[in-house]
Amino acid sequence: MGGQVNVTPQLHAYMIEHGTPLDEIAAELVAETNRLGSEAEMLTTPDQAALLTLLTRLTGARRAIEIGTFTGFSALAIARGLPDDGKLICLDVSDEWTSIGRRYWERAGVADKIELRIGDAHASAAELPGDELFDLGFVDADKPGYIDYFEQVVRRLRPGGLLMFDNTLAGGRVVGEHEQDPVERKEFNAHIANDDRVDVVILGIGDGLTLVRKR
Repeated sequence: MGGQVNVTPQLHAYMIEHGTPLDEIAAELVAETNRLGSEAEMLTTPDQAALLTLLTRLTGARRAIEIGTFTGFSALAIARGLPDDGKLICLDVSDEWTSIGRRYWERAGVADKIELRIGDAHASAAELPGDELFDLGFVDADKPGYIDYFEQVVRRLRPGGLLMFDNTLAGGRVVGEHEQDPVERKEFNAHIANDDRVDVVILGIGDGLTLVRKR
């Protein structure tokens, strides 16, 4: 029997408790990030991280790209899903925040899988080889730039490859009228929904996680 579940904070905690738990390294990274204060709102949720690892493994990804690394929690999750010879390219503008992640990548033994490129992510993405085929991508960066990131990466994604975009529901403000209208999220959601190169589904996990499969 179908139906829509109202995911309350209590139910969300239950879901996390009954999924794959964070290990000591990941839990310490989350704790250190939370001590940053309000910036910690940018942190990927534990259930999203578990899903990232699972999807990386399910797709058999060997080459991945992440745009928006913050303190490295999502990168850690993706790298753990890659095979030993896999590679994750991370694009981020902050050396300060990503330096936190580097320490944990080393501790987790995945640092050799991750190549971090510091600079404007739009420029860094544009500089990637045009024929470089990624298997998987995760974008959690500046929201007005989502359409550009999509266009930059989708043409470098192999057929059957998977792209993921975080925060695509804007706290539910993509529907109805709100004082702070998430125009850029609405434009992005409409842009990819009408693109015949991809299949799209939006999951109600975290603040909205959009999965994009290249046909």
